[in-house]
Amino acid sequence: MSRYILPASIFGTVFGGAVLLKNHLTGGTCPSKARIPGKTVVITGANTGIGKETARELARRGGRIIMGCRDMGKCEEAAREIRGSTLNPHVYARHVDLASIKSIRSFAEKINQEEERVDILINNAAVMRCPPGKTEDGFDMQLGVNYLGHFLLTNLLLDKLRDSAPSRVINLSSLAHIIGEIDFEDLNWDKKMFNTKKAYCQSKLAIVLFTRELARRLEGTGITVNALHPGVVATELGRHTGMHQSQFSSTVLSPFFYLLIKSPELGAQPSVYLAVAEELTSVSGRYYDVMKEKEPAPQALDQEVAVKLWDISASLVGLETTVSVPTSSPETVTPVKVLPEEIRTYQSEPTAALTNV
Repeated sequence: MSRYILPASIFGTVFGGAVLLKNHLTGGTCPSKARIPGKTVVITGANTGIGKETARELARRGGRIIMGCRDMGKCEEAAREIRGSTLNPHVYARHVDLASIKSIRSFAEKINQEEERVDILINNAAVMRCPPGKTEDGFDMQLGVNYLGHFLLTNLLLDKLRDSAPSRVINLSSLAHIIGEIDFEDLNWDKKMFNTKKAYCQSKLAIVLFTRELARRLEGTGITVNALHPGVVATELGRHTGMHQSQFSSTVLSPFFYLLIKSPELGAQPSVYLAVAEELTSVSGRYYDVMKEKEPAPQALDQEVAVKLWDISASLVGLETTVSVPTSSPETVTPVKVLPEEIRTYQSEPTAALTNV
């Protein structure tokens, strides 16, 4: 019997050390124990991955959860599972396709009509490095789903968020924003040869620029806006990247992937932290790498680019008015000149599947 003690001790030590190292490298769990009874949370892309686990944890903390998803079958199934595992009956599935302006407007209209309040908006849904394709409205799929769709949704829910203040908007970006570039001459890849990696990085940079500009415009309203990089997470998002499609990556590199790649449960912790942490009540316009505040890439700090991107985005999605930079009153709005129809409308192509950041 004693001859098994040493091997078992070594195994236990190695395993325990690996778990501790993984928690250290991936950021661990949300340190806040705050609960959110009575608060309504809207989460996009919530039927799988980070979004689903974020919904589960916030439901566990007593929130009323609105899960916005494109695939209603998967969304209903996820909502039932979360209601069962958390014993929280207030978890609801709602349809929204971030690749369709019409769908986003319909979703926002229902939220505004049916919900008394929106305390937390988590813009989570995303596509990553997908094949060339356009949204229903002719936008590059990654720019449209990851950024423009959430830009529109957030603006459409601002009145509800303001009425529910203090409230929070949380935008999921990515470390990939650091190599992103905003190409104002060809945002939607209509002219140049398509590069899926660059398209993804552009969309994630746009999210950080949007976060900072929206926070600036909402100063004094009681709505905070922050962006985050959740870390490298094992979700369906990376299905187009080619990871684990070779024997070398699936065998030799697996131990390293185990240490560096999070489960969806761990991947959801930064979103939960930004949603509930009491110490972040007044923090706005910041970028978080997992759960640590960091300065984003220099190009994400360019206010002139952020303003130009805001105005162009508002025109592309057909917003005639948007919230302005506060002067005497934080609730004033600025008219936005809508681009001509021939500029805003493109030939539609088949849409790609939505998943989570």
